[in-house]
Amino acid sequence: MSDENTQYLTAQGLADLQKEFNFLKDTKIPDIANRIDEAKQHGDLSENAEYHQAKEEMAWAQGRKQEVQYILDNAEIMNVGSQVAGSISVGSTITVKTNDKTKSYTIVGPQEADPMEGKISNESPMGGAFIGHKVGDKVTVRTPAGQQTYEILEVK
Repeated sequence: MSDENTQYLTAQGLADLQKEFNFLKDTKIPDIANRIDEAKQHGDLSENAEYHQAKEEMAWAQGRKQEVQYILDNAEIMNVGSQVAGSISVGSTITVKTNDKTKSYTIVGPQEADPMEGKISNESPMGGAFIGHKVGDKVTVRTPAGQQTYEILEVK
């Protein structure tokens, strides 16, 4: 059962985020804290560029750590085997044809989306339009270039 907080991830995506979280928690944030302490020992903080830069980095690192923690707390691993009889779901790799061009996409959660690698988010207009469709279906998607119609050739 999922809700609007669910963060869909592949097993690899989950492992990558856990690795990032551990790096932030165990390495990056303690390193920045040490730099802040060293900068404080140099006296006047109002003109200490290293101190201000370290404080900014700390704010970013702590914010990113919270963001990753939220994703991990709400993660749901995509189970490709659970898709309904060849219908497209999160985790599906599809081959589509539009304007005599054939393209392949993998539908992923928003955290793993990388359009240059053919990974499109289930929350994007294009990814969302494909969800639930099957081979042979024609799907019309509103894109920045205008309406595009895609014919679904294959679902894996």
